[in-house]
Amino acid sequence: MKIAAPNDNGKINQHFGQSREFMVCEMEGQKVAGQKIISAESLQHNHGGLAKLLQDEGVEVVILGGIGPYALEALEQTGFKTITGAAGVIREAMEAYARGELVSRKVVCNHHGHGHEHGHSHHHHDS
Repeated sequence: MKIAAPNDNGKINQHFGQSREFMVCEMEGQKVAGQKIISAESLQHNHGGLAKLLQDEGVEVVILGGIGPYALEALEQTGFKTITGAAGVIREAMEAYARGELVSRKVVCNHHGHGHEHGHSHHHHDS
């Protein structure tokens, strides 16, 4: 099984749409057997393109921190199993998922460091 997560120096990037790269790990049982980094630099905020990029890598599960509703829908429509609301070291999160210990928490648009949901879709861009 292959699992992907938006990468921020080995940790889960909390804003999916601004992720410049993804870590894709090949799982063997409950351990990471191999990993590679794939660039998404040209696909930022291109939700369908990000889904296709991960699909082309053979990814089945995407572990995420915060994600907007449209990006989440794009991933789910492509057939990925998605886990949202995750944080911390990517490899640890993937191994926790493989052990059945990582469950989705509804976190939408949670890229400000707040711990609450928003009922609307928007993007903030710092100037």
